[in-house]
Amino acid sequence: MQPPTVSLNQSPRIFFSVGEPSGDVHGANLIRALREKCSTISVRGFGGDKMVDAGLQSDFDLTTLAVVGFAEVLPKLREFFRVADIAEDVFRKGLVDGVVLIDFPGFNWHIAKRAKKYGLPVYYYLPPQLWAWGSWRIKKIRKYVDRVLCNIPFEKDWFESRGVAVDYVGHPFFDVVYSQPLDQSFLDRWRESSLLQVGVLPGSRHHEVHRIWPLQLEIIRRLHEEFPRVRFLVAALKDIHAEWCRSQIKGSDVQLPIEVFSAKTSEIISLADCVLTKSGSVSLELMAREKPTVVLYQVSNLTYALGKMLTRLTSMTLPNMIAGVTIMPEFLAAGKSKVAVKQAEVALADLLRNPESREKQRDSLKTLGKDFAQPGASAKAAVLLLEYLRSH
Repeated sequence: MQPPTVSLNQSPRIFFSVGEPSGDVHGANLIRALREKCSTISVRGFGGDKMVDAGLQSDFDLTTLAVVGFAEVLPKLREFFRVADIAEDVFRKGLVDGVVLIDFPGFNWHIAKRAKKYGLPVYYYLPPQLWAWGSWRIKKIRKYVDRVLCNIPFEKDWFESRGVAVDYVGHPFFDVVYSQPLDQSFLDRWRESSLLQVGVLPGSRHHEVHRIWPLQLEIIRRLHEEFPRVRFLVAALKDIHAEWCRSQIKGSDVQLPIEVFSAKTSEIISLADCVLTKSGSVSLELMAREKPTVVLYQVSNLTYALGKMLTRLTSMTLPNMIAGVTIMPEFLAAGKSKVAVKQAEVALADLLRNPESREKQRDSLKTLGKDFAQPGASAKAAVLLLEYLRSH
């Protein structure tokens, strides 16, 4: 059943603050869902191209500043504060009725604080995973956020037990998975019944692609020696990422069965017999499509050292977090990466060598996805946001 349309006495004006490429996708879907419920709604703020296409009046493309880790944030602090000043100017002039934050907590705390300074209600969609690390920041949620719209089932009890107003709406990634049409001509061109194919996902941010692709390429080189008839399909997000990945394929690699594409991630996931990926929300699509997966991620030595002190994480992969057990083998490279690369190679070789290993992981992902991998988060969040804005 579709959520009901919400009628407002006046057209709401919402400010969005979104700093991740994945958040840009979810923000765009939320804007479309809001417009379906209230066609006169006005949206502005920080987001990327996809949110602009959905109707956002952009005050700044915050996704251009997307970084991960303490060491990566520090050089951009001055720029972040300049952008926060742009938001405060909008709030001061009374140009919006409420603020929606999506992920990106290091920056969005400042947006929330400035919004509350002017009495604006703040709603956090895709909230930070405080239950995993930095749980002391719950004080900021209670102080600066009026309502959390959470996306993972156990988050609702976690936030409620700590005095936070919260609704569980599901994860918007599944709205993307189930609504996005695949390029059938691409699937027909690259579908292969006689070869095993490995999807390789190097990430969505410029700096992470530069870090993880050389490690993934090394794994491809090693696996090719044992599996010469396996083809590797690389899914870059943008043309510039695809071009850089190709530039790293050296003369000695020219015979490697590697094909690099941009903007074909879902198609490559669909085609793949198994996948080598970096950590991130794409793991939810891999879960929904029941793809056997090995995860390799890398952080700087500084980020690793600080994270080890501050986090209680035993996993960085969402399906593993949700399940409470390791379904997708995952390996962390910090500084020297030889050990993690070798571990990922061994795990991926097992998937290629043993059909039963692939089937076992597929079965686990299918079981996990039955309850969790359901669409509808964007529509549910839109209805709730409009209701809360009306009653504020």
